[in-house]
Amino acid sequence: MKTYIAKIKQLAVITGVAVSGIGVSGAVAPVNALTFNFTPAAGTSQQAIQGFAAAGNLWSSLLTDNITVNIKIGFERLGGTMLGEANSSLQTFQYIDVYNGLNNDRRSLDDDAAVRSLPNSPAFKMLLNRTYNSPYGRGSATAYVDSDGDLNNKRITLTTANARAIGFTNNVPYDAEISFSNQHNWDFNRSNGINANTFDFVGIAAHEIGHALGFISGVDILDYYSSTSNGGPYNDDEFIYVSPLDLFRYSTESKNRGVIDWTADKRDKYFSLDKGATKIASFATGEQFGDGREPSHWKDDLGLGIMDPTVARGEKLTISQRDLRALDVIGWNRTGYNSSLRLQAASTVGKNSSNRIVDSDLNANNPTEVPEPANFISTLILTAFGIKMVLKRRQKL
Repeated sequence: MKTYIAKIKQLAVITGVAVSGIGVSGAVAPVNALTFNFTPAAGTSQQAIQGFAAAGNLWSSLLTDNITVNIKIGFERLGGTMLGEANSSLQTFQYIDVYNGLNNDRRSLDDDAAVRSLPNSPAFKMLLNRTYNSPYGRGSATAYVDSDGDLNNKRITLTTANARAIGFTNNVPYDAEISFSNQHNWDFNRSNGINANTFDFVGIAAHEIGHALGFISGVDILDYYSSTSNGGPYNDDEFIYVSPLDLFRYSTESKNRGVIDWTADKRDKYFSLDKGATKIASFATGEQFGDGREPSHWKDDLGLGIMDPTVARGEKLTISQRDLRALDVIGWNRTGYNSSLRLQAASTVGKNSSNRIVDSDLNANNPTEVPEPANFISTLILTAFGIKMVLKRRQKL
């Protein structure tokens, strides 16, 4: 059996760079709807441009926030088996300011429950492991409660789009940069399903946009940089990557200790709005130390939503109630959302085990790029969640 995995380079996002090119919007969005401005790179085909616009419209039809998300797009030769690459720009804020932003943004019962589950204080506590200063020994896998109130207990990292959704301001050229390979077979027309030997361009683009909207987990960073081969372990206060979605990441152990779970290991981690008492859906737990999938996704092979980590040829991706609930509680507002709606039954998603895309959300570059704590006093930070999409081909010998 042979497996071919492509790697990508990180894209650094720097403030103050002028946006060039022509913004491309999709169909007219509803009044009070999220809108997207897509700036195509030179040579991007009209078919790909329209595909990105359709992906944006999927979210615009479901979210009502009156903001514009700016995304640079491309459709070009990427080389090897790479299917696509994407990066989101990030900001870091004081936790209490993010708490206040989420509190002021409450529009649904889920929002109310989510905010009630958060501490109204300058700092939060978390279950953590694999740090240099672990009380169980350097880099220990044993989880401990980090409650010392230093930088990683007081800071939250958001995508710039997510930050604007809860009232923060920023001035970045792009909220994300997404480029797909033109060397693979894509289906751009979802109206009649997805052809068996092609990938759902619109659905995958919508998945990447979902990350730009804030479906990310800083556990990606902990999972990668805790490895000795990647320069780890590091002190706890160097992992200032807790995201808004991470504030609702729990395990049975963290629930019992009254804190969120920000560990990198194989234990079940799940989305919960009541301090872990009720499990809504499981998250992936880590490529290095977890289940083999990056934590910025739902658990694989459960059909939980468009933010699942893998997809097969011929599979049409669909935004689920779980996807929407997750975005709702991190600051986005849903169209006609009734919090009493029961979750739709999880459908069985038929994945072709011999042809699968794997979507990775982590900065897999030089480990020295984990900044020292002092560097996080500034608002804008370099991209930490570079998304790579790669094709795995399994062949019987």
